[in-house]
Amino acid sequence: MNNPANLSYTKSHEWLEELDNDTVRIGLTDFAQESLGDIVFVNLPQVGDEVVAGESLGDVESVKAVSDIYSPVTGVVRAVNEELMDAPELINQNPYEAWLVEVENVTERVETLSAEAYELFCQGEE
Repeated sequence: MNNPANLSYTKSHEWLEELDNDTVRIGLTDFAQESLGDIVFVNLPQVGDEVVAGESLGDVESVKAVSDIYSPVTGVVRAVNEELMDAPELINQNPYEAWLVEVENVTERVETLSAEAYELFCQGEE
């Protein structure tokens, strides 16, 4: 399992990249995409939508199931990775390049884990 040390991770298997003081990029972890199997559809919010920490911001559909994506932060969607609408399989191919959304004006966050702590958490999930 590959978990870059520069990112932080949630227990619901999203990753966060700090872009600046109040903006983050969010994606699904390698563990998540592996567990889901082949991803065939992604449903994401629109630019300007508000997301709330701990609540669903969208979902992914795989050959196995439909799974919610939980927002690790409260804020406003600044950008959506439109490329995933036509090619959701990019999440399976490279989950740390295939970001989902960028959120700005971040005011609240869920608890996150370091890469090392996340790997230990995932070992307990298997």
